[in-house]
Amino acid sequence: MMSNTLKPQLADAVKTAMRAKDAPRLGTLRFLQAAIKQKEVDERRELDDAEVIAIIEKQVKQRRESIAAFEQAGRAETAEQEKAELTVLQEFLPQAAAAEEVEAAIASAIAQVNGQGITGAPAMGKVMALVKAELAGRADMSAVSAQVKARLM
Repeated sequence: MMSNTLKPQLADAVKTAMRAKDAPRLGTLRFLQAAIKQKEVDERRELDDAEVIAIIEKQVKQRRESIAAFEQAGRAETAEQEKAELTVLQEFLPQAAAAEEVEAAIASAIAQVNGQGITGAPAMGKVMALVKAELAGRADMSAVSAQVKARLM
């Protein structure tokens, strides 16, 4: 069971942003708190850090997609806003895994899945499940997915 250290950290960050009158940062933090609260209300229980990280990862993914969309649409100002939010969100994720660590996790997962006699496309989901469990919150899963696909296909 993971500890519950992220929510108090988030609450402190909100207070600090309020004192600093940092409106953009405050908005992002409050949005994140609302997403966590919503999930807790839906599930009628407190979330642990692993579940909070999953919510942050989802928000990070949304920001990355928005940034790409805004940049393609030539809306640089809006993309910059999203980048600022992305930076704030990433502060609450565990330290990113090094490229070597990602490579090792992928290699290990592929070996494990191949050992079960599963290869090619069907192995993709199983390999990703193993890698995701090992690198939760510490790697961009869409990039990892592309790496896994390249190694399997």
